[in-house]
Amino acid sequence: MKRTMTYGVIVGNRGFFPAVLCKEGRERLLAVLAKRGERAIILDTSATRAHGAIENLAEARACAAQLRAHREELDGVIVTLPNFGDERAIANALREADLALPVLVHAYADEVGKMSSADRRDSFCGKISVCNNLHQYGIKFTLTRRHTCAPESEEFAADLDMFGAVCRVVRRLRRVRVGAIGARPGPFNTVRYSEKLLERAGVSVVTLDLSEICGRSERLSDRDRRVRAKLREVREYVSTRGVPRDAVLKMAKLGVVVEEFMKEEDLAGTAIQCWTALEEYFGVVPCTVMSLMSEKLLPSACEVDVGGLVSMLAVQEACEGPAALVDWNNNYGNDANACVVFHCSNMPKSMLADVRMDHQAIIAGTVGKAKSYGTVVGQMVAGPITFCRVSTDDGKGRVVSYVGHGEVTDERVTTFGGYGVMRIRRLQSLLQFICQRGFEHHVAVGRGKVASALAEAFGNYLGWDVYQHEAE
Repeated sequence: MKRTMTYGVIVGNRGFFPAVLCKEGRERLLAVLAKRGERAIILDTSATRAHGAIENLAEARACAAQLRAHREELDGVIVTLPNFGDERAIANALREADLALPVLVHAYADEVGKMSSADRRDSFCGKISVCNNLHQYGIKFTLTRRHTCAPESEEFAADLDMFGAVCRVVRRLRRVRVGAIGARPGPFNTVRYSEKLLERAGVSVVTLDLSEICGRSERLSDRDRRVRAKLREVREYVSTRGVPRDAVLKMAKLGVVVEEFMKEEDLAGTAIQCWTALEEYFGVVPCTVMSLMSEKLLPSACEVDVGGLVSMLAVQEACEGPAALVDWNNNYGNDANACVVFHCSNMPKSMLADVRMDHQAIIAGTVGKAKSYGTVVGQMVAGPITFCRVSTDDGKGRVVSYVGHGEVTDERVTTFGGYGVMRIRRLQSLLQFICQRGFEHHVAVGRGKVASALAEAFGNYLGWDVYQHEAE
């Protein structure tokens, strides 16, 4: 579901230039935002001499006061320069508002035939001065891809799309609570992470022992209305044909307990122990329950991979759609720029072209087929994909990440689980980076191309180390 974005809008002015430029520039930008279904918080036209544009300290403070009053509603701030603009007023307004939100700096373009003192803008120059002051003030900001552009242009529409994704990611990750259910499986040292580094970054981890989840699930009656409702939801979500009824019932009970834990603790997502405690002591794999939650934008990661869960949350916010956690799993023949991504799987249904429930073929070899039902299997939908990994480098005391784009193809592989063939430019270079920097074998993926927004959110606003593969 698309989220309605709300932006604070600051219009800059410098008295030497015609005030009519501010009136026109304000109206054009607001019309573009309204057409996109986005809200604007902006000074009334009567609040300043130049139709609500600011150019002195008093007007900057009035602007800041209004932005502060709407702090909880705002996703970000757009600074627009219909003319040169007063750099101090803009910087002062942002400093005094103290919002700690992403800021997009936009400047109108001059027309070659309109360069007289009556109609020139000089926004080209003014934007450099505004950014210089924001840099001096320590205020982070984002630039449009073209230095000056019309708000009605396709370029600016793409800038707003990207900026919206940045705002959603920053808003979500700066203060979020996630659940870690169970202990990290012994063989998976790769998913170790630092709770303290994540806490400092704004990500709080709430833990719950797996035995509590299993115990709560087993105490639920088969006739409990919550269980019956979840059972219907599971059956409507994916076909359970050929799956024992008792296994589906256990999945429903597990789903009830996990989602109630999330509501109690106000959690945005979960990372769940699977391998192989749930199968041995509860009798199902949790994949369908996790897939269903991820489809509902409550992402769930395998093997208590909390870093993977944070990656899923970021991709989900940027893409405005479900994310999956997959393994960088196999080479694809001799093709150096293609690989197979795979999981058992708990991929959200919308990311798979063909979907069915089955047993987990690998775990079945250990615990038996009867205890391994519940995977959601199929081939991934072809199309552009964004990949993302967030991790903690405990030795450096840093949150680290990488992002990039790939293309899922319709090429088939004879396998089980959920899978896709992904093509990535200079894939071998990316794999070298992943191995040399000690990243995990798990990576979050989502449909669409939002790597630049993720890189901007991580590196510029959250202060994390980020590598963008094949930056565009």
